[in-house]
Amino acid sequence: MADEQVSGPVAGKVAIVTGGASGIGRAVCERFARDGARVVVADLDQGACDGVASEIGSQAIGVALDVTRQESIDAVVARTVEWADGIDILVNAAGIYEVQSILDMSRERTAKVFAVNVDGLIFMTQAVARRMVEQGRGGRIINFSSQAGRRGEGPAVAYCATKAAVISITQSCALDLIRHGINVNAIAPGVVDTPMWDVVDAKLGALEGLPAGAVKARVAAAVPAGRFGAPAEQAAMAAFLAGPDAAYIVAQCYNVDGGNVMS
Repeated sequence: MADEQVSGPVAGKVAIVTGGASGIGRAVCERFARDGARVVVADLDQGACDGVASEIGSQAIGVALDVTRQESIDAVVARTVEWADGIDILVNAAGIYEVQSILDMSRERTAKVFAVNVDGLIFMTQAVARRMVEQGRGGRIINFSSQAGRRGEGPAVAYCATKAAVISITQSCALDLIRHGINVNAIAPGVVDTPMWDVVDAKLGALEGLPAGAVKARVAAAVPAGRFGAPAEQAAMAAFLAGPDAAYIVAQCYNVDGGNVMS
């Protein structure tokens, strides 16, 4: 899709997408670039970031990012401003999944999940929001939560807690930043066919003694829409929330989940 562009709601904007080298984050990068934005693909592995950026074309660059390290966050913001002279959109899609029942949780593993999914999101948001306030032209921040943050999952206590926290963080940041013209909202995907779900399938399958693919098949059958979602369907909502038609939407969390949760 190198350099293939159409005019869209984010045309002319500059976006940072964390977790941008795979899954939902990658789909967001591809959608934003196709709609005319300049995109920073930010993820742990520089090579993976460069690969995605190369496929997208001249509208994108890859920058390594570890959201658990403040110096890494600051470096991504600085590189983006150097490359594109500003930041208009931040999509916080970086996250990790951990299978831990309440009986098996350890402080170390729990702290790692919170370091990425909560602390990383907060301080990435802080760094970008400070730049947006300095620019004085508003901005959009979109956080990815999960339906696990709304209803819980037995064997993933820490993960579910972090995703519930993302919804609350979104609301608090939104109320704090809207006075600067910065809209903050969230997306709660249901089950989406990404590499992360292959990991979930393997881990939960091992706990239940099931073969590979069995958990995914069971979960897909339980979705009212009858299937896993596609990353591009999440990216479409992100493009809407990042665009001008979402100017009056503040502090909301949208379910993009095939009917799993009704609100």
